[in-house]
Amino acid sequence: MPALRLATAGLLLTATANSAPATPAPEAAELILTNGHVYTVEDSKPWAEAVAIKDGRILDVGTSAEIARRQGAKTKVVDLHGRFLMPAFGDAHAHPIFGGMSHARCALHAGKTLDDYRKTIADCVAKTPGNGTIFGSGFNQTLFPPNGIPRKEILDAISRERPLIFESDGHTLWVNSKALELAKITKDTPDPRNGTIDRDPKTGEPVGGLEEAAMALVDSLVPPPTDQDLQGAISYTVKFFNSMGITSWHDAAVEWDKGGTSRAIDAYKAVRDRGGLTMHTAMDLRWNNERGIEQMADILKLSARAREIGLTANGVKFFIDGVIPQQTAAMLAPYEGTDVKGATQIKLETLAEAVTALDARDMQSHFHTIGDAAVREALDAVAVARSRDGMRDTRPMISHMNVIDPADQPRFAKLNVTAIFQPLWACNEAYMALTIERIGPVRSTYIYPAGSVLRFGGRLAYGADWSVASANPFEGIEVALTRVAPEGKLPPLEPTEAVTLEQALRAYTLNVAYVNHLDKRTGSIAPGKSADLIVLDQNLFKIPARQIHATKVMLTLFQGREVHGSLSGLGM
Repeated sequence: MPALRLATAGLLLTATANSAPATPAPEAAELILTNGHVYTVEDSKPWAEAVAIKDGRILDVGTSAEIARRQGAKTKVVDLHGRFLMPAFGDAHAHPIFGGMSHARCALHAGKTLDDYRKTIADCVAKTPGNGTIFGSGFNQTLFPPNGIPRKEILDAISRERPLIFESDGHTLWVNSKALELAKITKDTPDPRNGTIDRDPKTGEPVGGLEEAAMALVDSLVPPPTDQDLQGAISYTVKFFNSMGITSWHDAAVEWDKGGTSRAIDAYKAVRDRGGLTMHTAMDLRWNNERGIEQMADILKLSARAREIGLTANGVKFFIDGVIPQQTAAMLAPYEGTDVKGATQIKLETLAEAVTALDARDMQSHFHTIGDAAVREALDAVAVARSRDGMRDTRPMISHMNVIDPADQPRFAKLNVTAIFQPLWACNEAYMALTIERIGPVRSTYIYPAGSVLRFGGRLAYGADWSVASANPFEGIEVALTRVAPEGKLPPLEPTEAVTLEQALRAYTLNVAYVNHLDKRTGSIAPGKSADLIVLDQNLFKIPARQIHATKVMLTLFQGREVHGSLSGLGM
């Protein structure tokens, strides 16, 4: 009997082993990108060779052999032949509507000289019948020595019969005599609060420049955009950004109307509804400096409406000061050779109350700051909110920060505030020369201190402030690493403030996703995340830093869909 029982037991064991269910095959991918150099921006697994994609999301990441197990009968497999693949870029500070409109109207962005501007503007006048306003954007203030203030005489030589109005960077307008006349701006017109009419120092006559709030004096002369114009601007910018490998942006100042309505948000919805918004989008509603805390009711109403229609407008943008060349940026000490310090445009008490109210509602604050006093005010306002509401996950952002006083550099980490730099600006060029002249040699050592913010444990995210500056991430990355302009010949600007390639790529990808509250969905290459990916024509880790600006995007995928280039175009 014992022998019989043993034999029976053996048969049972064999039967059990044979009937055990087989290990299920891995879920098949729709698309596999294989045989590449894949930089994931994931600390736990920064490098891979292949990515599997299904339903617009990343299914798996690993070696080519590992991901080959995801191949099914209908899987499309694309051999990258060793090309560089990484997460698509984000932009933490863009003006998609303003930028798109500026390129649709009389654009001066490509001009390098005043003669270039003269020709472009004359062409715009000739091609636009009637006597209406010619409006455009993109002039460079450094072409107006010695102080960067534009002159009306140049525009008057083109036309004195119709108003000519051009915007530089959102802080300065250049206008002709006809525009001044129609707006009734004379030497007797007082400067508005938070604004300056540039004047001849001897006669007091307006010379053609309007700074900050003074720009509003000619608002009535600029034809408002139509709904189609707004939608067209968004569509233009989406396609343009996709071509540079950008699939996520933070719209840094959405205009809205009293009562809690916004044609801009309506335009976003229209573009989205017809499938044209191939971009993860977060929006800031612009704080009206001429109103007080009572505007919060309209802001909350509009933010809620955006949520209802599937958009995100959970932030508020505060414009704290102006710019350094015109001495409207707020500084802790006077500008060189003057008793002028600039001024903040919002009282700290009002700002702190607004930020605290937003923080309590889990909404985000975003600050435009140029001078060191403005940076400090923004940090102080966040500190008040943190003391009252605790360290809530509201992810406040401070942008630009041309100068950060050393005492404030550690506060970004302590308050969990993300520093939004425009890396392309951190180099020696004409505008920087004017900045250094204004603030002097000591404060010039604190210009764009990205490296210091990181060394103190802070977080960086990069945004171009397009269309004020180029949106090309490769140009920004190169300057972030070198502190030298692409193809520039001048010495580096404070080279100890340079960052590493890994830090720059994170600032353009995962950290943009973080400030957009999307870091669980995009910004790196990991299973479950949106398949927002780019293939480049060169490996950023294998070329000299001074060659990064020449990199081209061969393919951009947004949620697994081709939005620039094509998979078939990757064939060798």
